[in-house]
Amino acid sequence: MKRVTAVIKPFKLDDVRESLADLGITGMTVTEVKGFGRQKGHTELYRGAEYNVDFLPKVKLEIVLSDDQVDRCIEAIVESAGSGKIGDGKIFVTPVERVIRIRTGEENDEAI
Repeated sequence: MKRVTAVIKPFKLDDVRESLADLGITGMTVTEVKGFGRQKGHTELYRGAEYNVDFLPKVKLEIVLSDDQVDRCIEAIVESAGSGKIGDGKIFVTPVERVIRIRTGEENDEAI
């Protein structure tokens, strides 16, 4: 099993969710986060004063999948969240040792 963590632009969330639902992937955790990479924020004007916005709003998706679903999941995220411009986001894939569904006690693939 793997955990796919994707950090994307907030307005791309619905497109990504629909793409994943088309693959049968419906379970995910979504968190509103802030951060920056190479784009390093931007400058905004508020009431006549300039100030730097260092952390940009992003959305973090966390999805736990069986190994055979990971590549299709990544492809769907890249296609639906990508614009080819800086700030599109990142995808991280990490191993998951164990999953337990609290309600039933099911473990691993049965718990996903």
